Amino acid sequence: MEKKGTIFDYLSQVLIVFGFAMLMLNIFCLLFGDSARGFSGLFELGSKGVPAGIAFQFLCVSALIVGIRIVFFTDILIKKMSSRLRTLCMLTAVVTVIAAFVRGFDWFPTDMWQPWAMFFVCFGLSFLGSFGVMSLKERAENRRMEEALQRWKEKEGGKK
Repeated sequence: MEKKGTIFDYLSQVLIVFGFAMLMLNIFCLLFGDSARGFSGLFELGSKGVPAGIAFQFLCVSALIVGIRIVFFTDILIKKMSSRLRTLCMLTAVVTVIAAFVRGFDWFPTDMWQPWAMFFVCFGLSFLGSFGVMSLKERAENRRMEEALQRWKEKEGGKK
């Protein structure tokens, strides 16, 4: 049985995505910020951190990403679609949203291949890390459910 999500579930997911994005962005600021200052709005403060305007933009992106995930991974709008196709559609939508923010807020030069390459490397690593964590979580939940089912069967078998 699937649990109904609340606004608090949505907001907690938004804050998790936002927190991870800010962690990664601040690590990049420490590593590359001073050399990328003037090159990218993301690194306007150099190694000192992320500008407040950029942080709010990332909060908006985080809210959109969680919304996209809800659209593609719950049965609210899409009833019959394979999980692979859902994942592909979700990734395409997320990259499209991020690309719109890159262009709209001048996060980095869009006419150079290097920033895009770094973006796709970072995005790919983040996706693979998230996918790995979610797979481990799902396996652990499945194992707990299987063990609970076995205990229930043993308990019911002993009553007869």
